[in-house]
Amino acid sequence: MDQQYKFSQIEKKWQKYWNEEKIFKTSEDNNKEKYYVLEMFPYPSGKLHMGHVRNYSIGDVIARYLTMRGKNVLHPMGWDAFGLPAENAAIKNDIHPDIWTRKNIKEMREQLKMLGLSYDWDREVATCYPDYYKWMQWIFIQFFNKGLAYKKKNPVNWCPSCQTVLANEQVVDGFCERCHAAVEKKDLEQWYLRITEYADRLLDDLDLLAGWPDKVKTMQRNWIGKSEGAEVEFTIEGFDKTLKVFTTRPDTLFGVTYMVLAPEHPYVNELTREDEKKEIVAEFLERLQHLSDIERTSTTLEKEGIFTGRYAINPMTGKDVPIYIANYVLLDYGTGAIMGVPAHDQRDFEFARKYSLPIIPVVDPKDPNVDLLNLKEAFVAEGEMINSGSFNGISNRDAIKRITEYLEKKGLGTTTVNFRLRDWLISRQRYWGTPIPMLYCETCGWVPEKIENLPVLLPADVEFTGKGESPLTTSKSFIKAQCPQCGGIAHRETDTMDTFLDSSWYFLRYTDAKNIEEAWDKEKSDYWMPVDQYIGGVEHAILHLLYARFFNKFFFDMGYSPCAEPFSNLLTQGMVLKNGAKMSKSKGNVVSPEEIIKKYGADTARLFILFASPPEKELEWSDTGVEGSFRFLSRVYRLVFELKDEIEGASDNFTIESSRDKELNYVLNTAIKKVTEDLGSRFNFNTALSAIMILVNEIYKYKSETVINKALLRCAIKSLILILSPFTPHICEELWHYIGNRGTVYHEEWPLYDEDATVRDETEIAVQINGKVKDRIMLASGLPEADFLAEAMKNDIVKALVDGKNVIKTIPVPDKLINIVIK
Repeated sequence: MDQQYKFSQIEKKWQKYWNEEKIFKTSEDNNKEKYYVLEMFPYPSGKLHMGHVRNYSIGDVIARYLTMRGKNVLHPMGWDAFGLPAENAAIKNDIHPDIWTRKNIKEMREQLKMLGLSYDWDREVATCYPDYYKWMQWIFIQFFNKGLAYKKKNPVNWCPSCQTVLANEQVVDGFCERCHAAVEKKDLEQWYLRITEYADRLLDDLDLLAGWPDKVKTMQRNWIGKSEGAEVEFTIEGFDKTLKVFTTRPDTLFGVTYMVLAPEHPYVNELTREDEKKEIVAEFLERLQHLSDIERTSTTLEKEGIFTGRYAINPMTGKDVPIYIANYVLLDYGTGAIMGVPAHDQRDFEFARKYSLPIIPVVDPKDPNVDLLNLKEAFVAEGEMINSGSFNGISNRDAIKRITEYLEKKGLGTTTVNFRLRDWLISRQRYWGTPIPMLYCETCGWVPEKIENLPVLLPADVEFTGKGESPLTTSKSFIKAQCPQCGGIAHRETDTMDTFLDSSWYFLRYTDAKNIEEAWDKEKSDYWMPVDQYIGGVEHAILHLLYARFFNKFFFDMGYSPCAEPFSNLLTQGMVLKNGAKMSKSKGNVVSPEEIIKKYGADTARLFILFASPPEKELEWSDTGVEGSFRFLSRVYRLVFELKDEIEGASDNFTIESSRDKELNYVLNTAIKKVTEDLGSRFNFNTALSAIMILVNEIYKYKSETVINKALLRCAIKSLILILSPFTPHICEELWHYIGNRGTVYHEEWPLYDEDATVRDETEIAVQINGKVKDRIMLASGLPEADFLAEAMKNDIVKALVDGKNVIKTIPVPDKLINIVIK
């Protein structure tokens, strides 16, 4: 072994060995406890970024550590490979998305291997490969057969430039987040998955997820948005239909002074038939085309509305209340209509003020700061009912129940539960996605493709123009087909699936990735599931994680998954920043992983990114920190190189023969214990590495002693290599072999620690005189306060410090310090 740390040679050597020997290949073993660790798979853009390095290094440490603890660890990797960037690249560079994607996958696979990650590459999946999306189509058909996939017309966010539907989250200030074109509303026939059927379970089962961060569970609860209340029917003057409104506050019905419809509400056209009103409404709708649902419900949005010229009748008072159309009400939340209670809702208050509508308080909070006759803002405080007929004088909490009972008795309303969660719109007007395996037949309607005909392949004869409908509509070979049901002429669906579907079940495919007969073998999923540790960015806290939970619950109900929840534990790692900002090309603060690996090595990159910050916190990039990590590994390398001859042939058993032996043994066992605990539960990688660095310093000090315990030193070096190996595997493999071992450190047993050795017999105590440290002494550890004080005062150093002085007071802190106040 060369005395110089030649990281490039070492890393290539061991990567080649791991790959050729298939060291990380995993199979089911009923004699071992399984552990499934999974990092969210990447989109194959072609280049790794430092966020990837952090995510995958975290997972790799866990996988390597638990393998050494004797567990059967599944640690797979794949590619979330469908998506718009590949299609845009096809248009821009005149290259097929499949070619572009496969090229990127190849490049990124090599980059991941350069990091020394312990993936079982035999389980690799790519969502764009037919052997994967065949089963995605099979899953869609299962949803359809169970009545959970359906098609309907609905207004959607439409980007005229990208020519596709956008989720609300993809619309920023009225513009497409991808191309910055103004977004429009457009009525389209779209496919949906009925995720709302699982809303209660998705909400309730969050309580099962003790290993998830509370902030993520809160985000999901808010997204699902369960509300309990009443659905109230308002009659409309001169109209033969009633207007249904959901409210969580039926106690405020006497305070309703106007009604509001969402502009897209089906009643709008019928209620505004007059030419003058129709034109005004059309202009109003046109202005709303460029606002997303998120912007329309923002508290900062100026409330705008148009009076329809029609009136509803308040079921509690019998009074007429005007019906408006307004920008802050959405069709797909509740019933698409709300009752305006301006005294007790700030949005309603602002709207009523703007359009000079009555404001009637119906709850008296008995608060001197609230002037009921001259409200400056709405208030939601609880109190006593007023202006509410026979319900006056009771608490508004009681009124909620009693007014609901009254409505039900009179046939004017019912108790109901509402959810913010909407059914999942999964249609996309793009090429590079999973084809929806449905055909339309004039006789049979929408019919799924026969299972034996799957996969429905993406056709090659398409045109990528970036304009118009899905490129699939340009294929002559794709659209026309035979109806699977009657054998007549049918036409294939030309939309593809939202790519979130592909990532909602990949964790199950990994359990049996090469199965060509079924999506996965139930015996294998029963062995591996659930995922024990899932790792990814907090930006996926809602959509991806919610959709994956939904899919898994569906599979659980079908008997295809053994668990109600797919991910037992979740770690959301923080972003990697530089100069206080997220790395991005536009900011010019991107650090290339390839450049760091080329200059310092993969082990240095891993060490820095794991040491610089706890995994869930943001990490500030530091060039000096990277250099420091490289210097540390160089010190470790030199240490083992220098001691190799010293420890060669030494016994694996040792006895403590001196105080210096005792100190090294203490630091050694303390380090093993600290790393074991930090990797075993807390994932405090930075503090684990600190303990290893302390151990390295202690070994350096020990080796300079005149007399050394070779057996102890051998044990310390072996243990150092083993506990450092999950973090920096290449250098540790090299050092493990250099000191005479065979095989791979990956398969070695994790070292045990001696609990007794982690407790010092003596502790260093600071001696303070009038609050200033004057000296340090050694005293027996764990003494009671009185004994600690007595022993300290008998110490020769302490006696010399107080000799001839008047001791006013002593302040003992056992095992830490003694402060002596003198005159």
